[in-house]
Amino acid sequence: MNPILALTWLLLLPLVASPVIYLAGRISFRLGATAAPARWLAVLALAVTGVPLWFLGEAVLAGGPVSLSVGAISLRMDGVGLVVAVTVMALTFLVSIFSIPYMRGEEGEEKYYALLVSMAATMVGLGCAHDLFNLWVWFEAMTVTSFLLVAFYREQRGALEAGVKYLVQSAVGSALVLIGIAFVFAQTGTLDLQQVAATAAQPTPPQLLAAGALFLIGFGVKTALVPLHTWLPDAHSQAPSGISAMLSGVVIEAGLVAMLRSLGCLAPAAATWGALLLGFGALNMIVGNLMALRQTQVKRLFAYSSVSHMGYMLIGFGVAVGYGIVNGAAGGFFHLLNHALMKGLAFMAAGALLYSLHVARGSHAPLTVDDLNGAGNRYPMTAFALSVAVLALGGLPPLSGFMSKWQIFVAGFETRSTGVELLVIFAAVNSVLSLAYYAPLVNRMYRHEPSAAVAAGRPVSFLMGAPLAVLTLLVVVLGFWPGLVDFITHPAAVHLVSIFSSGAALAQF
Repeated sequence: MNPILALTWLLLLPLVASPVIYLAGRISFRLGATAAPARWLAVLALAVTGVPLWFLGEAVLAGGPVSLSVGAISLRMDGVGLVVAVTVMALTFLVSIFSIPYMRGEEGEEKYYALLVSMAATMVGLGCAHDLFNLWVWFEAMTVTSFLLVAFYREQRGALEAGVKYLVQSAVGSALVLIGIAFVFAQTGTLDLQQVAATAAQPTPPQLLAAGALFLIGFGVKTALVPLHTWLPDAHSQAPSGISAMLSGVVIEAGLVAMLRSLGCLAPAAATWGALLLGFGALNMIVGNLMALRQTQVKRLFAYSSVSHMGYMLIGFGVAVGYGIVNGAAGGFFHLLNHALMKGLAFMAAGALLYSLHVARGSHAPLTVDDLNGAGNRYPMTAFALSVAVLALGGLPPLSGFMSKWQIFVAGFETRSTGVELLVIFAAVNSVLSLAYYAPLVNRMYRHEPSAAVAAGRPVSFLMGAPLAVLTLLVVVLGFWPGLVDFITHPAAVHLVSIFSSGAALAQF
């Protein structure tokens, strides 16, 4: 398949499928049937989208970026965008399968699947946007679709409150990004990332430094930078479990990629951006861990864990941006992919238990840590999947979470900077600290008597268990053979470092 045609189909297929999914579900519902057509059309659309992604990936890895321009819209699929696209489409496909039993019979089920598919498309578009304005447009589209999914249970007060908080904070962040884009245009006369990078002067003018600060704050809301993270625990805990996996696994990472793209065109100030990323990384790790220690609801605990894990990614990318260390970016992208797998597994395993213990019995009560008592006896496979997820998140070798953290730590020592080396030690201590809230979950599932909720729980559906088995296998396999993903993370790392190494480096890719 022609690479440009593959990029076109990669974006068009899910965008066109989304309204078709909705209409099929509505028509089926009006005819007195269920929304089953919407469920299976969503799975089919995401599976078919893998075909152009495969051909596009081959083209990018073999011959470099693939560009597509439609009027003022400039798209460029490079190594960074490919990591985003593969991660997003893989996790969304698994979430769509998991959601079939989880969302069955829910009011507005067809809307759920239509929004899920369109949200995946917006994140892929964001990953390959090549000018600031269209980067912002894709970012806004992702925000709108994700907001509607966060507030899906709109009849519940908590979900509505979480949705409003998410929308307001995202809107403020988007407004700041738009102001930053205006500053860049006023200074350079263009919004194309390559042209902005080529015209950015050294030293960086104050107007562009202000734009970079606005990008950092604006995109930082979606990236959950502390103290801009306050929407995240409510959104993750109130959304359907499949959407919690998406928010934590790919949405906040897409915000991080948008931030890196926008800062990349202001490369002459790379040392400043690198230092800020490292600083926020340290803050995210400690705040996320300390807040997670206090949680009694499982999904809120995982939400704060995501804040902490964003810190590890920020350290990897901060080392790459500030010091030009390719291994830092490679570790950051590896952890980005790993986090999608680990946290997707954690939220879906917790969601399977939440459904079996509460939702299937007509209750929307949250899953608490006490509910997990004795779950290993009644739900051995689900408990095992959740155990693998949390131990990998805690960095226990030889699981994948340890390998990506280790790569980031090694890159930090490559800088030969005392400050960064101390930060790496601080990160390692935080990784051990995280086991203080991960390990008790495993202990509860295997060493406690079954809770009342477990004793009265329903069986876990096969369609819920299948994605858990796939993700568990991937987390274990990438722990033993982390080099399996080097073919995709290393090109992305080289590209990212080249952007920040020179203001004109984009012209080479």
